[in-house]
Amino acid sequence: MDSGYLGKVEKAKRYAEQRDRFHFHSFTVTMTGENNPHTVTYEAGHWTCDCSYFRTRGLCSHTMALEIILKDMIPEAPSQ
Repeated sequence: MDSGYLGKVEKAKRYAEQRDRFHFHSFTVTMTGENNPHTVTYEAGHWTCDCSYFRTRGLCSHTMALEIILKDMIPEAPSQ
């Protein structure tokens, strides 16, 4: 392997440890739930999920799981 590539791998590892470098604006994730897959979207600080619980309450286990995974990487959701 060339030294340039190895340097990039080391830099990537350092970046991955510095979570405050990353700023999410939008993304879509398909999550396999216990019964069905669900599509969760994050757009400009707001979550959406295609599950029925989210439609009636504005949050769900799918969005909360992603908030846990991305802790300190996205702004906290405002209190409801």
